[in-house]
Amino acid sequence: MLLYLTRRLGVSLLVLWVIATVTFLLMHNLPGGPFTGEKRLPEAIRENLEERYQLQAPVWHRYRAFLGNLLRFDLGPSFRYLGKDVNQLLAESFPVSATLGVLALALAFGFGVPLGIQGAVRQGTFPDQLILIFTALGMGLPTFVLAPVLLYLFALKLGWLPPALWGSPAQLVLPVLSLAVLPTALVTRLVRSSMAAVLPADYLRTARAKGLPERVVLYRHALRNALIPVLAYLGPLAAGVLTGSFVIERVFALPGLGKHFVTSIYNRDYGVIMGVTIFYSTLLVGINLLVDLVCAYLHPRFELMGRREGGY
Repeated sequence: MLLYLTRRLGVSLLVLWVIATVTFLLMHNLPGGPFTGEKRLPEAIRENLEERYQLQAPVWHRYRAFLGNLLRFDLGPSFRYLGKDVNQLLAESFPVSATLGVLALALAFGFGVPLGIQGAVRQGTFPDQLILIFTALGMGLPTFVLAPVLLYLFALKLGWLPPALWGSPAQLVLPVLSLAVLPTALVTRLVRSSMAAVLPADYLRTARAKGLPERVVLYRHALRNALIPVLAYLGPLAAGVLTGSFVIERVFALPGLGKHFVTSIYNRDYGVIMGVTIFYSTLLVGINLLVDLVCAYLHPRFELMGRREGGY
């Protein structure tokens, strides 16, 4: 396990360095700059701004300074939000995005796991058909379509929930539901298929023969092995939830990180674009690493399979 952790940690750091390097080169080789736009600044002011942010220095000099700041966990300044750096923007807005993501994933596992188990146990029955219809709709309906529909129906038409903004628990309901539908459908489908493969196993027949209750057989013995594929998919699932929250934040006017990221693209705010990209990349690589370690702990064969297949 220690060797596995060391190898995965080394590869993760390499991946983050590649992402940081590619992001830096792309940002600094695009035409134009953060201080060029429809409304031109006076030449003297523009030159002073570029000198302040070292935009006139050679690329290798800026890259070296960029890596040095990263090693000190400094994501650099924002070119558009005066008096703020990227670290401050992350500290202010990421809790909103993280709250949405954590609640959506909690709903996905809280509803998806029981639904998947029931679908596997009752294969071919009417409840199973309803579960399959839900997963098909949940996986096929885009978030940017579902969110406005829920907003119109429950906020504007019925008036049951507030339409936007952030602060009260009621304002969380529509954004979290909009974000949770897709991961819930994915978790339900994964649990159903993996439980269906596990249920005929000999060790479950032995557990039933010993007189164990069916609930204990399903949730204590079968679910442990059935959750391995679901946990292995948790990294990409978290990535989908985090990137999907950008759309949700725009629809419901939430002060999350998605607002700053989208705005920074229009404004060519190099600091925010690179900082948010690296921050989310680090978060997702860390989640993938943690998930692989949990899977290797729960099922040692998972680690051995990774070695044989040349995975990291």
